[in-house]
Amino acid sequence: MPLTLDTYRLLGRSGLRVSPLALGAATFGTDWGWGAEQDEARKLFDLYVERGGNFVDTANTYTDGSSERLLGEFARDRRDTLVLATKYTTLRRPGDPNSAGGHRKSLFASVEASLRQLDTDYLDLLYLHVWDFTTPVEEILRGMDDLVRQGKILYVAICNAPAWQVSRMQTIADLRGWSPLIALQIEYNLIERTGERDLIPMAQEMGLGVVPYSPLAGGVLTGKYSRDDLTATHVARDDGTRRSFNLALGTLTERNLSIADAVKDVATELGRTPAQVALAWTLRKPGVTAPIIGARTPAQLEDNLGALEVDFTDSQLARLDEAGAIGLGFPHDMLASDHIRNVTAGNLKIETRR
Repeated sequence: MPLTLDTYRLLGRSGLRVSPLALGAATFGTDWGWGAEQDEARKLFDLYVERGGNFVDTANTYTDGSSERLLGEFARDRRDTLVLATKYTTLRRPGDPNSAGGHRKSLFASVEASLRQLDTDYLDLLYLHVWDFTTPVEEILRGMDDLVRQGKILYVAICNAPAWQVSRMQTIADLRGWSPLIALQIEYNLIERTGERDLIPMAQEMGLGVVPYSPLAGGVLTGKYSRDDLTATHVARDDGTRRSFNLALGTLTERNLSIADAVKDVATELGRTPAQVALAWTLRKPGVTAPIIGARTPAQLEDNLGALEVDFTDSQLARLDEAGAIGLGFPHDMLASDHIRNVTAGNLKIETRR
């Protein structure tokens, strides 16, 4: 059944209503040598909001702060109708050890900077951006809860962290009456599916809505790369192009191009673009609330929004699932085996509903 941007979803175990596709604002500004100039970024924002979109994602250091500043300018006249999400923990001032990390000083300074850059007096959603392996979880949670109580943050969330730490944090927050985490942002797409082992099941169990980034796997799932890109030697791996970036990251591989081929085949059958098919697959996975789309032009954004209209057959979904399937590893594969099912349940039939 087709969706629209104003077919809102609840984010995790909260009453917050968000669009099923979030607009990524990391493309707002050209400070990193790519992205959308101010006028073009404004067109992206207006197009998304006019279609009913209300969920916009940024971070304190995206495009060296230009992302937040531009988003604050664009959102000024409709601030209360939007859900603005930003992040902290990445380095704000090189050479200053306390301008990064999950600790209280970094948290409070980052939030104040984001409030100024976004030209607002509150943040709808704040993510811990990157796990630092040094800050006690109690310090993070208490700091976030203090900011919620002060009214500077409405909800808190987390990105790029081990599943066991996230579940531990959620349990501590519940036991101490602190603000719970309501969202988990992870890389998730047909190529990168390791989140299915623990992160996504954990999020479903602990009440966090999954907000995937890079749903097109750095553009590989759009079908714009071929086997020639694996063997071509005339383009340097550090020439600044997206192709060289994907080669350096190891995203361009035979396996990944085979998955992209499966996406193209389904797209041809449906009369859709590969990007729409790849986005629609992620959008419809259990536990996923809102994939983040990071278009650089209005035409790209229009194409991405077409993913809301994609309707798969069971056979097409099965082929896509099979193309990018991964082994879940221990203990998941063992627990799902026929042997364990037989020794623990025998012929017993149990219906579970969630």
